[in-house]
Amino acid sequence: MMDTEDKTPGLLNFITKLGLEKFYPNKLTLQLLLEINKSNTYNHTVQTVEDIPWCFFGRLFQINAECRDCTQVPNNNHEEDLFNDQYDLDFCPTDDTDDRFNPVDIIVALFKCADSFLQQQMTLKMSMCQFSVPLLMPHSKNSQCNLMLWALRDIVKEWLPHELSQSKHFVEDNIVQADIPLYSFVRLKNCNLSKSQLLNIILSRGQQNHNYFIHREMEGGAIEKKIANGLVEVCWYLPSGRENLDIFPEPAAFANLRGDICESLTQFNFLYQVSTAVFVFLDKVEEHEQKILLSLPNVKTKLFLVVDVKDRNAKEDILSVKVTQEKLDLPKSSIQIKRSNMNVVEFSKNICAAIKTSNVTTMKIINMFDKAVELGLSVAECRSENQEKAAEEIMRGIGVRNISDYKKQQLPLQGDNWKRLSQLEKEQCRLKDFGDSGLEEYKCQLQQEVKQIKKEQSTYKLSKAMRTFIANLSTNNKEEQNYFLKWMKLKLDTKSREKLSALRKKFKEECRKKESELIAELDQALLESSLGIEHYMREMGLIYEFSLHSQKTVDEIVALPSVVAKMLLDGYPLELLDGDASNIPERWVTDVLMELHRKVGEKSRLLVVSVLGVQSTGKSTLLNTMFGVQFPVSSGRCTRGAYMVFLKVGEDLKTDLKYDFIVLIDTEGLKSPDMAQLEDSYEHDNQLATFVIGLSDVTIINIAMENATEMKDILQITVHAFLRMRQIGKKPVCHFVHQNVAGVSAHSKCMTERKHLLDQLNEMTKIAAKMEKQPSINAFTDVLDYKIDKNHWNIPGLWHGTPPMAPVNTGYSEAVADFKKTLLEIMKDDRDRKATQIPDFLEWMKSLWRAVKYENFIFSFRNTLVAHAYDNLCKEFSQWEWEFRKHIFCWQTEAELEILNTDNESEVNTWEKVVHSKKSQLSDKITHQQKLMMEKLIHYYKRKDRDVNLIEKYKNDFSKSIIGLAKEIQQSVSIKLDCALQLKISKKKAQDIQRKYRDLIEEQVMQLLGNYTNTSLSDEQLTDVFEKMWTDATINVCGLEHRDIAGSVLMQLKKNFLNRKVNKDLQDGLKEYGKQPFKVKNVHLDSWFKMVKNWFQHDCQSSADSAIESCTQFVLDTVKTNGDYHESFTRDLLEKIDSFLEHSCKYHKTNIQFEIDLKLHICSFATKQFLEMHKKFLYKNNPQNQLEKLKNQYLSDFLDLYKDRDHCQRKAKDFARVCIKPAVEDYVNRSLGVDIVDEIVTSCHSTEYSSRSYFQYNIQRELLQKEDFNSFVRYISNYEMYVKNWIYEHVKQKMSEDETLCKLKNKILQVIFTKITEALNKASKAKDGTHLEDNKESITEFINSMHKYLIKDILLSEEDEKAILFQIQSTCYPFIKSLKTSIEDLKAELQQEFSKSKDIAADLEKLPIRPHDELFKRVFGCGQQCPFCKVPCEAGGKEHTEHHAAVHRPQGLGRYRNLDTEKLVETLCTTDVYSRRKFRNTLTKQEWHPYKDYKAYYPEWHIPADPSVEASDYWKYVLVKYNEQFAEKYDAKPADVPQAWRSITKEQALKGLTEAFNMK
Repeated sequence: MMDTEDKTPGLLNFITKLGLEKFYPNKLTLQLLLEINKSNTYNHTVQTVEDIPWCFFGRLFQINAECRDCTQVPNNNHEEDLFNDQYDLDFCPTDDTDDRFNPVDIIVALFKCADSFLQQQMTLKMSMCQFSVPLLMPHSKNSQCNLMLWALRDIVKEWLPHELSQSKHFVEDNIVQADIPLYSFVRLKNCNLSKSQLLNIILSRGQQNHNYFIHREMEGGAIEKKIANGLVEVCWYLPSGRENLDIFPEPAAFANLRGDICESLTQFNFLYQVSTAVFVFLDKVEEHEQKILLSLPNVKTKLFLVVDVKDRNAKEDILSVKVTQEKLDLPKSSIQIKRSNMNVVEFSKNICAAIKTSNVTTMKIINMFDKAVELGLSVAECRSENQEKAAEEIMRGIGVRNISDYKKQQLPLQGDNWKRLSQLEKEQCRLKDFGDSGLEEYKCQLQQEVKQIKKEQSTYKLSKAMRTFIANLSTNNKEEQNYFLKWMKLKLDTKSREKLSALRKKFKEECRKKESELIAELDQALLESSLGIEHYMREMGLIYEFSLHSQKTVDEIVALPSVVAKMLLDGYPLELLDGDASNIPERWVTDVLMELHRKVGEKSRLLVVSVLGVQSTGKSTLLNTMFGVQFPVSSGRCTRGAYMVFLKVGEDLKTDLKYDFIVLIDTEGLKSPDMAQLEDSYEHDNQLATFVIGLSDVTIINIAMENATEMKDILQITVHAFLRMRQIGKKPVCHFVHQNVAGVSAHSKCMTERKHLLDQLNEMTKIAAKMEKQPSINAFTDVLDYKIDKNHWNIPGLWHGTPPMAPVNTGYSEAVADFKKTLLEIMKDDRDRKATQIPDFLEWMKSLWRAVKYENFIFSFRNTLVAHAYDNLCKEFSQWEWEFRKHIFCWQTEAELEILNTDNESEVNTWEKVVHSKKSQLSDKITHQQKLMMEKLIHYYKRKDRDVNLIEKYKNDFSKSIIGLAKEIQQSVSIKLDCALQLKISKKKAQDIQRKYRDLIEEQVMQLLGNYTNTSLSDEQLTDVFEKMWTDATINVCGLEHRDIAGSVLMQLKKNFLNRKVNKDLQDGLKEYGKQPFKVKNVHLDSWFKMVKNWFQHDCQSSADSAIESCTQFVLDTVKTNGDYHESFTRDLLEKIDSFLEHSCKYHKTNIQFEIDLKLHICSFATKQFLEMHKKFLYKNNPQNQLEKLKNQYLSDFLDLYKDRDHCQRKAKDFARVCIKPAVEDYVNRSLGVDIVDEIVTSCHSTEYSSRSYFQYNIQRELLQKEDFNSFVRYISNYEMYVKNWIYEHVKQKMSEDETLCKLKNKILQVIFTKITEALNKASKAKDGTHLEDNKESITEFINSMHKYLIKDILLSEEDEKAILFQIQSTCYPFIKSLKTSIEDLKAELQQEFSKSKDIAADLEKLPIRPHDELFKRVFGCGQQCPFCKVPCEAGGKEHTEHHAAVHRPQGLGRYRNLDTEKLVETLCTTDVYSRRKFRNTLTKQEWHPYKDYKAYYPEWHIPADPSVEASDYWKYVLVKYNEQFAEKYDAKPADVPQAWRSITKEQALKGLTEAFNMK
């Protein structure tokens, strides 16, 4: 009913007093009341007059029968005044009601402010509370009133007439369409007998007295009505089919006119004409009243006079009644007299008897329309005539034909094709029915059929019904759109009730018989015969969904997401999951929600609340009561699938709650008693529970306590779902709601039951954990943050009494309201939870839906949000790891220099103490860095902008990786320090020999000078004399002792084989090995393995070749350093071989002989290389050679001393050239490796090394672009070596670009020369800060000081220093000045050398810290490969518990072949592990084993399904392109690739790779 604006002062004043003036007339909307704000959340009591409407609405929408009790402002002094008034003899009560209101006035005011759709909701909820609702609404001074037909149209009631009680077939009908007799109750003047109170007694039974009508004995009921006179309210009595309980055997309506009929003649005349009987309450009948009664027709059968006899004036009053009776010719039975000695309850029985004996005539409320118009009443429905006609046009299209036929013609997209598409998409995941065809071929067939169906769907033209539906829905007039939707709903619900009643009856009969086949058939018939507005909305969504495949997508279709997004904002539900087809139109849902996201300015933080439970246990009612919504239910059937409603969060709560919307998801019931007998019922429930719980932030598990077995099944289903959410990082809040729990002590009494429930949950958790292969989970509290006293809610039963006349239990409403308030408080206090915006919600939805399509208990979850979150952490972790390594590298360089710079005159044990001290410092450093890295990890997991909750399960893996990294660095650096000590010892031996002969040479030089003091010889003559002396002095110089490298390697090898009884095989040493290529022989394989075909041996050979290549490269890289051989080199090599053997023995079942021969082969090669390294070191440090380097220096000194020449500048220059230059070059080399890594990981090249996933993507993209078969083979067969070489070449390339290497060298050069200059300046001063004395002795002090200041930076050779400074004649100052000049010259010289150096490879070989090795560590990871297709693991860190990779390959690329056909296997392991296929290999001892149970043999691997069919296009393309070549290389036959793969292009392959690695 829409009220034309009435500016009557009384009405306007009343509405203004309530603070509703801005909503009058009819401007208050349902959307405003559905908003989540403090008012409807916290149920504040009335404090002011303005609070009354909102308090009333809040409680009404909670279906709280006490909403009429909050229509008064409390008077705090009321009790005190009342006490005083009792003793005030002069007290005369006044009707001071400025802030007190009759509740009927409040209701009238609210209806006048509410728009027509809110009025419908108000009458619906008032009806649920068993309140009377307006039938006729008074207007200005009763000049006209409105028939509230529209407001009543939404009320649907159920009842069981006595005539149908035997069959138990209840009647369900829209109340305005039901043929029901109407009994009207009116009054003349101020009759003392309350007709409202009497009606309440009539409609109630025994102690279940209920106030259907507001009466004077209720709070505020006695206050004078200001605007409600002329209001006609109606209430219905509906029988339950029980004769001992029902008051009337058939349904009846009761109308109540407020006020005197003389003032509301229009209403009275209307009621008289439409009623079966009219009861007029009166004390007496005056003349003008008698005229009104005499004007009525058919009074004998319709009119009843109800006389309230007063003691005072009783005779006169009765006389007036008798006169009227005679004039009306009324029978005595039409006069009901209540005498003063009769109470109201007794009198009500008389009225009931009169009602039962009256002549029953029935009328539908919708048929009152014409009578209302005839009498001048307005009917607001007239405003929606066009929308009704449009809805009726669609209904005429249905006609009398079969609903299923109509749907096929007018709603074709949701028919068999849509259901078949759903089945195909599930089959693409499950691959159950592939039969004899190849698995990949079968997948291609499925894919082709999917494409064909989508193509067919896109060719359908808009049906007439859908054209009308979309046209009316697309209007810009929101009111017209709302009217159209409501008319559609009303008419379709009516149609469904007609069509489904017989089917439902039959369905229930078969359910009792438990005939599963018939149940399935009837369920299908019910499904096909159901037709609601949701079917048209679904069809509209599918029209849009498949329009993508049509070139003729019109603007009208393109605009549909915007239309529905507006509807969502207005509170309309959106079907998320089509329960009939069990499918989601992903594009449609995505575009609708993204449109909504845009409409709200991309502020769409969502709090998602869902409810799960057994069918028909009040899940929808629970949500409706909590939030005031009304989820759609197909008439006669429960919810199927899942619907979502968006509720806006008010500004007053948004800041605290941190959400913009609360999204409610209502689902079909789990463990439906009717559907439980069907074959796929349990699987369906699992899928639905996993999907809905996965989408939700809060999940309410609705439990009815009656059926323990049923409850146990529900718990098992939900525990599985929660367990799966824990796996993927989702942490929903879970609340268990126990309905139908009554009694004051219910909470304490239920504690035992709660503990029992927790025991059941724990039991279910263990079972589910076993099935989900998570043995570490032992209790429900391991899965969720669950507390027995905070996650349980006891809620009384919904109805107070026996339906259909039972009102909603106030205790139910109050408990639900309390639950809602607490739930929002919990979410408000949960600061760690990050709100999900719509784009992330959609991404999560798609991933979840794909995951649940897999078979029961095989949960395959891949989500780009998780992938991005994980990848972001990997990037950060890689950076932390490099910072850790870099810090230790810098310290290690300084420590090594300190060890090498220790006093040469000290004993070896002194040096060992220094090394021990350094190792202690190293432990402290590593502990500190480890702690810092752990803190970074902890801090990262506290961030709210990185979806860290999704990757919570990986936190422990990264923690372990930090510990593993610390151990690895500790071990590596400790070995480096040991190597530095050994180098120091070796050099000391050489230097001792060198010093001995240097002293001899210097003595000989001084002796020569003494012999030729007074002679005059030329330089040539002096040179000859010097040469002879030099030859004689150095003729007996001995070299360093050669070590037994082969013996050392063999000793390490024997230690490696300790206690394994293989000494006999090692007796011959290493000489005879390594001369020929290593060959795998039968003797290397287990006995049963030798009987298998040759390709196993070839596979083992290939694996061994890869290991040899990798170990060879390791040895070659090791010997490139400038140091001497150290036994740790052999230990590291053997560890590397052992790592390979651990994998090889697992997959190839090689024996101990294979291990011996392989180690001997590799160690033989290593021995030769280590020996060469040792020889090189001996040569470089040979005392003879070192002395030869100083020969010219001593000759120059001899000549200068003989001729007394100034050699200050030459000495300074020689010092810079011989001592400083090699030290500076060494410094540059020591620093350059770290700087190169820094340059690459922080520059524009950083993306390629930011994470293993990025690295894999880049390297595979380059492989595709190169199109080189050998590169693919190398990448697949020896991934480690390929990656190392790739990184090495990449580093060379990047360092050659824009002279990057030269710039880095010069940058380092600047640093060290700054340090040298600072050291030189500091050394120029004595310890007390004064300048050194200018004498020869000060030069030694100066050099020693300079050496001390640079002890951590460069290594200056003491022997070279002493040789340079031999017999220096200069004083200190000139030498320092000359040295400064020489150093500047040296700097320029080195810069010139760097700019000319173009051999980057040679430069890289000099570096002790190789950048390519460090980058390799960054991206290589654990090095494990998929056991089926050999794809490398991409998991972050090294200590992860589970290996995984983004894209897997056809298994033939990993050398897998069919033993019978010898053809390479074309199937992908990501396909096989979700199929029913089996595999066998050496690990299974050639016994067949299901792929889906691959974790029995490979528990460390997680192989999820491909995120899409196209994700593996890359490797499909590679196999097709090089099929023949791979077969030849692997000594097999080409794979039988599906025909569809041959059409994959290079561009598609790259696109698939890009999508698989989330590089969009």
